[in-house]
Amino acid sequence: MRAEMKATLTVLIVLAAALVATDALAVTSPSGGFAQDVYDIFVTRMLKGPIGFVGGCIAVILGAILVIQHKIIHGAGAVIGGAIILKADAIVESLGAVLM
Repeated sequence: MRAEMKATLTVLIVLAAALVATDALAVTSPSGGFAQDVYDIFVTRMLKGPIGFVGGCIAVILGAILVIQHKIIHGAGAVIGGAIILKADAIVESLGAVLM
């Protein structure tokens, strides 16, 4: 076979392997244990609750105040941190889905 034919065949085999259907992997909630208790306390009760909301809002307001005072780098960091706190539950769930 020529080199071009081998390259084409290799590309087609790789594409076929990439397109092969596999089983869907779904993440289910854990059945209990220490890690579930820690997740419940920190994510469900704190980050999704009033503590996370108030902390995120304070960080965003502090960032806005710092930007007004021309401390752009510190203000941007505070705003980004506040947004991360406000969406921390979604970030934790996404990281859990990636790591599972």
